[in-house]
Amino acid sequence: MLRAGGRRLLAPGLRRLGFGAAGEAGPAAAGARAYHERVVDHYNNPRNVGSFDKDDPNVGTGLVGAPACGDVMKMQIRVDEDSGKIVDACFKTFGCGSAIASSSVATEWVKGKPMDEVLTIKNTEIAKHLSLPPVKLHCSMLAEDAIKAAVKDYEAKKAKMGQKGEDSPSEKAAEA
Repeated sequence: MLRAGGRRLLAPGLRRLGFGAAGEAGPAAAGARAYHERVVDHYNNPRNVGSFDKDDPNVGTGLVGAPACGDVMKMQIRVDEDSGKIVDACFKTFGCGSAIASSSVATEWVKGKPMDEVLTIKNTEIAKHLSLPPVKLHCSMLAEDAIKAAVKDYEAKKAKMGQKGEDSPSEKAAEA
């Protein structure tokens, strides 16, 4: 009941954003810019929302923000010590639908990859995948920065514990 009432209240605002009364793109959206279906999907059904224990030595946490728009993104990665691959990722984002979608996509893309490979993920790839308009590119930039910050945090924890190898993935990426 409450949810249905909320939709009635939100429906006029959604129409201005390019959605019809049922949340679908339609004739009410004529002339308005609609979000791409991938953005809507990741906003309505975000993947990997949550958080890990930041004190876990196998977890890296990246917290980034964009003062201009007020978006804040926290991304965490869990790394397998033996393989060096990211085995899990999660996020919490305070921001617009594009920021939430960018976070969601980024967590999907980093899972199962080595840390040096995730450092090559660029905001332009995320923006292209989500078909973000130029005014929303800062959202994909936040996601790229959050990935880098999480890797950096993980490496700092390992260095503090004395388990750092010869060259960290971020140092290798910087040399390239």
